[in-house]
Amino acid sequence: MNITFRWYGQGNDSVQLEQVKQIPGTKGIVWALHHKPAGAVWEKEEIQSEVDYIKSFGFHADVVESVNVHESIKLGNEERDQYIENYKETIRNLGEAGVKVICYNFMPIFDWTRTSLYHPLPDGSTALFFEKEKIESQDPAELIKTVASASDMTLPGWEPEKMARIEELFEAYKGMDEEDLWGNLTYFLKAILPTAEASGIQMAIHPDDPPWSIFGLPRIMTGEKSWERLIAVSDSPSNGITFCTGSMGANPENDMVDLASKYAKHSPFAHLRNVKIFENGDFIETSHYTQDGSIDLTGVVSELSKQDYKGYVRPDHGRHIWSEECRPGYGLYDRALGIMYLLGLWDAHQTK
Repeated sequence: MNITFRWYGQGNDSVQLEQVKQIPGTKGIVWALHHKPAGAVWEKEEIQSEVDYIKSFGFHADVVESVNVHESIKLGNEERDQYIENYKETIRNLGEAGVKVICYNFMPIFDWTRTSLYHPLPDGSTALFFEKEKIESQDPAELIKTVASASDMTLPGWEPEKMARIEELFEAYKGMDEEDLWGNLTYFLKAILPTAEASGIQMAIHPDDPPWSIFGLPRIMTGEKSWERLIAVSDSPSNGITFCTGSMGANPENDMVDLASKYAKHSPFAHLRNVKIFENGDFIETSHYTQDGSIDLTGVVSELSKQDYKGYVRPDHGRHIWSEECRPGYGLYDRALGIMYLLGLWDAHQTK
């Protein structure tokens, strides 16, 4: 299992690579240039500097998460072609540095959405929590305040410069439906996939998190039909998915074991985590341990093992345990425990 660990860069993460190196079985670092705004070109020199630093600890730097897609591309407005050209240049530059996979998403305005970033669990730890009724009744500005006040660290998808334009962005998306967004995603993919293929890079779209509409905005990466349609857009080997059990699995209608059996072959990158889903539509992130949540991670890893999955895997969001002060969902301790659990499941199935 090609285990990786997401890291936010020097001076931008409570976790140090010296610490990650002590997690057995961890082969690579999932990284990004988080200071780059969406739409900007990632220059060769800054890419190589980050790659060299990661490799100096003995890790590979094969996976980037994420090269954010500019809102103009999602909106399909007159500025999108220039931003697509910038994206293609970034792809070429990353390919030259040896990057193999780019994770990205196509969610309008908001990335991942939670109503509480430090919600208590019965064991005394805290975790990211989604309260459905609050989202349905809350003004987006209130949610932005909640997220912004929860951490001093950068939170991808919640960049202050984008959140400052929230009213303008909602106005721009007014009237857009799922078919419009699918059209804009298709336009984007047909433009960039030849460049990705020539650069030796697989694009891996991340599911919407959560996988349903929020604040009336369209969302299209929500279930099996979404993945079927994405694959139908292009048969390019560079057109892939990020198999995220926690995001797609937040909807109990998405059977992640069944989806793994069908779509792991289309996924160069997997996020494996667990969530506890409640009957009212709320969910909270838990430990990776299968019995703690609603996702059959044991079954998912068993299926990946049957297919001898060669993609990159990382533990996804972890709880905040043992008084660790860290970026919400991205501490050291619980993700390290997650890695050991995933490796244990993998080894058990590999030896059967």
